[in-house]
Amino acid sequence: MCVSSKDRRVRFMMVMLALSASASLSAQQQRSSDSNIVVDGVPLPDPSTMTEGPEIKGVISARTGNRLKVTSADGTSTVIAVGDATQVKAASGLFGSNKKLGLDALLNGLPVTVKTLQPAGGAGSELYASQVNFRKGDFKTASMIRNATDQRFEEQIAATEALRGRLGDIDKYNIKNTINVHFDTGKAELSPEDKAQLCQTASTAEATENALMLVVGYTDSTGPEEVNQQLSEKRAARVINYLQQACGWKPYRMLTPTGMATADPLAPNDTPEGKAQNRRVAVNILVSKSVDDL
Repeated sequence: MCVSSKDRRVRFMMVMLALSASASLSAQQQRSSDSNIVVDGVPLPDPSTMTEGPEIKGVISARTGNRLKVTSADGTSTVIAVGDATQVKAASGLFGSNKKLGLDALLNGLPVTVKTLQPAGGAGSELYASQVNFRKGDFKTASMIRNATDQRFEEQIAATEALRGRLGDIDKYNIKNTINVHFDTGKAELSPEDKAQLCQTASTAEATENALMLVVGYTDSTGPEEVNQQLSEKRAARVINYLQQACGWKPYRMLTPTGMATADPLAPNDTPEGKAQNRRVAVNILVSKSVDDL
């Protein structure tokens, strides 16, 4: 299959925007620990006292105040200062004229070419953007991706808050159904039969209003307790990933998973048959008792 350079560029933009969106959400909860990113209020150097710096090409992967981070295709990131003297231009076509824009046009996920300035004789010092150029088509794509991503975030936040509103502080649930996925000794791989069963379970649970899932991993008595604890958590994580990624179960409808190692065995661990039953992940379909009684 032939993949055009435009398709590759769009995919790269989507990956970079996803990374920057995740960083943006974290920044809402705590201030960035990146010492290279400086927030609003720090004065920028006088461009007239600076000399020409390197030209930086890449995708805007983060922006905080008057600093932005540009990440190149090889993963190298450069922090560049922007200000009122920075010229922002969008080319309307291959030979079209450049349209001057404001700094608010510098969206996360936008491929740019940045002409920079740096302090005289200051190799390795902070760079200042004298001009930022990008394609009008890339700006349109970045805007569409950003708006779609914002919409998905808002929808998920709204769904999460609505669910929390129904459940409140309730910590007691009715178990509507439980399935067990079994594993080989020391393994955490899912069989084709297990995968089909998980998606069938997710489909059935989807039809139950306000249903949640609680996934708990277990092991048999083989091996030390520390290893079994890690293995039980790994098995639970494998099941959750498949439910969410392949079966479409929403993350906000998943209760915090846990690994229980050898606790709560279904059968005695003194026979191979009993151990086989205990090497499992239990997928519990739950509904809050208060909701279930409505």
